[in-house]
Amino acid sequence: MTTNDNHLVIMAGGVGSRFWPMSTPEKPKQFIDVLGCGRTLLQLTVDRFKDICPAENVWVVTSDKYAGLVKEQLPDIPESNILKEPCRRNTAPCIAYVSWKIKARNPKANVVVTPSDHIVMNVAEFQRVIRSAMNFTQSTDAILTLGMKPTRPETGYGYIETDLSIASSTNKEIFRVDSFKEKPDADTAQRYIEQKNYFWNAGIFVWNVGTIVNAFRIYCPAIAKIFESIRPVFYTENEQEVINREFPNCENISVDYAILEKAEEIFVFPADFGWSDLGTWGALYEQMTPDLNKNVCIGKNIQLYDTRNCIIHATQEKRVVIMGLDGYIVAEKDDALLICKTNEEQKIKLFTDAGN
Repeated sequence: MTTNDNHLVIMAGGVGSRFWPMSTPEKPKQFIDVLGCGRTLLQLTVDRFKDICPAENVWVVTSDKYAGLVKEQLPDIPESNILKEPCRRNTAPCIAYVSWKIKARNPKANVVVTPSDHIVMNVAEFQRVIRSAMNFTQSTDAILTLGMKPTRPETGYGYIETDLSIASSTNKEIFRVDSFKEKPDADTAQRYIEQKNYFWNAGIFVWNVGTIVNAFRIYCPAIAKIFESIRPVFYTENEQEVINREFPNCENISVDYAILEKAEEIFVFPADFGWSDLGTWGALYEQMTPDLNKNVCIGKNIQLYDTRNCIIHATQEKRVVIMGLDGYIVAEKDDALLICKTNEEQKIKLFTDAGN
């Protein structure tokens, strides 16, 4: 596999209402050090691909509001590879924009598309899966998505139904997708787990650039027409001005609805490398290793007494002492402190949105 043909596309336009008080609309979760390791989620995403594609082939699609943060946190990628959306239009226009631009320079490009705010605990296995997946898409016209092997009947993820009876002839770990499923209720999620041929939809895609551009032309011609018209201004000083004018005309639609649910050559690579989309503090807790009292502490100056089943995130200088809590989230950032029962986390957004 030719490394110079490998491209990484990172979608980093989310507004980041989760992980308050650490994340804010000014600095969403992809730009913060959630794990307390000295690297933000965006930086960790790029780190995982360091030996898979060169820095000049890393692309970040974000909003103009966050372009400065991307440049600050990823100084090694070309500034011209930071694509600025003038407005939010979901994942299909985002992917179309960067795909047309990559194809204009490299029609042989082999592309991975990933969100910027997920975590992977087993990086070596992740890299093995990505290399295998890119070998597959380099020589086929297939659209490939990664399916995470579920560890619980999760109602917060979409699922991929797969026919596991027949593997691809060129890669025995890859199977044809039967259907995509919306986020299920608890009973349906339990049934998916028991049937063993359903996988979490991680929103990580692999394809060659010609395949995805042709898919847009067939299944989403209105969006394809817009980017065909923009193509002459790519890599010119007029590009941003034209994008600002034309991008808002794109339909607001996900790539799942626009392409994946319509196309025929859709495959899934079931994988297990400690993945989470970090949608909640609870999801972060699930990925960490708790102590003997089932507490997860992120920070160097935390002391716990008679405390169980908690997650504490306190990475700043102040000393944090907690006594007598069971089943709580404790998180601090600058002048904000959160103390919340883990089973009531869904209420956090209601109060923070209301300014309380």
